[in-house]
This record gives sequence, C-alpha cells and structure tokens, in this order.
Amino acid sequence: MIKGIVCGLMMMAGFTAVAQDAAIKNQPPSPLYRDPIYDGAADPVLVYNKAEKEWTMLYTQRRANVQSPGVAFCYGTAIGVATSKDHGHTWVYRGALNLEHERGQNTFWAPDVAFDKGVYHMFVVYIPGVYSQWGGDSHLVHYTSKNLWDWKYEGPLNLPDHNIIDPTLMKMPDGKWHMWYKDQKLGSITMTAESNDLVNWKADDKPAIEGRAHEGPKIFRFKDYYWMITDEWQGQRVYRSKDAKTWEHQGLVLDKPGHRPEDTPTGAHADVVVSDGHAYIIYFTHPGRKKHFEDGGLDADGAYSYTTKRTSIHAAELEFNGETLVCDRDKPFSFWLADVK
Repeated sequence: MIKGIVCGLMMMAGFTAVAQDAAIKNQPPSPLYRDPIYDGAADPVLVYNKAEKEWTMLYTQRRANVQSPGVAFCYGTAIGVATSKDHGHTWVYRGALNLEHERGQNTFWAPDVAFDKGVYHMFVVYIPGVYSQWGGDSHLVHYTSKNLWDWKYEGPLNLPDHNIIDPTLMKMPDGKWHMWYKDQKLGSITMTAESNDLVNWKADDKPAIEGRAHEGPKIFRFKDYYWMITDEWQGQRVYRSKDAKTWEHQGLVLDKPGHRPEDTPTGAHADVVVSDGHAYIIYFTHPGRKKHFEDGGLDADGAYSYTTKRTSIHAAELEFNGETLVCDRDKPFSFWLADVK
C-alpha cells in the first residue's frame, strides 16, 4: 500500500513537472516586458549570460513618463537591463548600465553585443548631451565585459565620420566580423564594415541595403539563409541572402496591428533570436498610438503626452514559408529561449 502511494505521488510529481514545462513553453505574455521605472523600453537586444545561465535584455531606456520638452525623453537615456531565468517568459528589471565616460549626462541608444573568446563586446550609439529636438552628433562606441554588467570603455569605432547608429554584428565563415549600421548622412541606408578583431574596422564604401529610408538593421542565420530585417517605421522589411553581401528585397512583417494587449500599431526596431530551430522576433510598440509616428502633437507646455510616448516589448515567431519569412503576431506559438553553451 505504502509503495503504491509513493509511486502514485512520484507519478503525480512527474506529470506536474511535465505540465509545468509544457506551460512555460506556451505563448509568452503580452506585452513581454515594460520598463517599470520610465516605461519607455525600446530597441531591445537579447544576450545569453553564460556565467549566470540567464537571458539578458538590453534596451534603450526612454524616459516616457518624464514631463520634458519635445523629444528630450529619447535623450539622456541609459541602457536598461532586464533578466529572465525562465527562458524568456518573465523579465525582471535589474537597473541600467553605467556607461558614462565623459562629463555630464549623455545619450546611449540601441546596443548590440557580440561574444568572442570569453569576452562580451558591446557596440552602442553614443550622443554627447541631451536634446529636445532630433539632433546631436552620434557615434558608435565600443565596450567590453566578462559578465554583461561591468563594462570597460574601449573607445569610438574607426568608421567614417558620419552620423551613424544601430549596429548589428555577425561572425562570418571566413572568421571575420561584419557590422551593419544605419548611416543617416547617406539618406538613412544600411552600410557595412568588417574586422578581424572587433577593434579595427574597415568600412565598405558601397551600401549593403539602400533605397527606402530605414533603421535598426538586424542580421541572423535561419533556414540556410542569411536574413536581415530593417525598421521602415511601417513594420519590418525582410531581406534574404546566400552570402550576406547581396540582399533580395522581401515583404514586410509586423506591419499590421496585432490584437494582443499592447501589441499595436506596428512593430518597431527589433532583435531576432534563433533558438532550437525557431526564429523569435523581439520588438517594441507604441500602444498609445494609432500609427507609429502619430504622436498626438505637443501640448501647451511643449511636451508629448505620456500615452503616446510609452512603449512595450513583445515577442512573435517568424516562420519560413519556403520562400521568405512571414509573421502572424496573433498566432499562438511555443516560446522557449534555450540555454546557450
């Protein structure tokens, strides 16, 4: 009798564990994350912390709930940090990175992180000072860390003296690192550079992707192709390539409003994580707007409303239909960010 009871309890515990495991792999919450301090999380990038065995989200920490003139809430921004110990379902705010290397309060946007030889390399947009109108002299700067928390400033990148932002990186089969970034002085197109050591960069004078203005390029490998998405402020444009040099123009994803909570109007500046054969796109929205740029205008005090400034982070799955990538942001999907060795 006792053995039977014990066996029954063990089986129930086993079934419970299986049920819990299945539940955690189901549809992620919507929104996936909101910054609890300033409520302006944007431009997310997800990195696996090998030492802590947890996923880390780094993002531009816009100060959406701060009364400020014009677009000042997008400046003076730190890089916020949230972490997840349950494979991406629950994100906990952990603070902001201390990246200041000059006097005063300055602006940091849209990081990307590469891991090489036991060291994390972060490339992030840096703009000295705080502006209330769009402007400032933006550069890409380099930091290194062994734990994703304590960062050493390595200096600005030796790239053309342009107003450049939004880096994305990948190590290619020949062992060289390639970086793609938005060049605002060339009409907001994507340029590229390569490096042997992540320190010294040689820029290509030919555009990687030109045509319609865009920002936030993101490169990833999936289903035997290189893919790049770019933010056209009306959803994400998809590009496909066999060699990461010649890109085929594809359609848009996240261009139509979703019906999950906060998942509207369109998906902006995104990251893509390929995990266990799935491609997950992580993006932000302005849920208080009907269109991405429909900000409601300035009030009598020269400020935008909190409702139109605040942002939410979401996750959806990119699917390969045999030709290109598509995304139904309302479709239930199994979400599971696996550990990375």
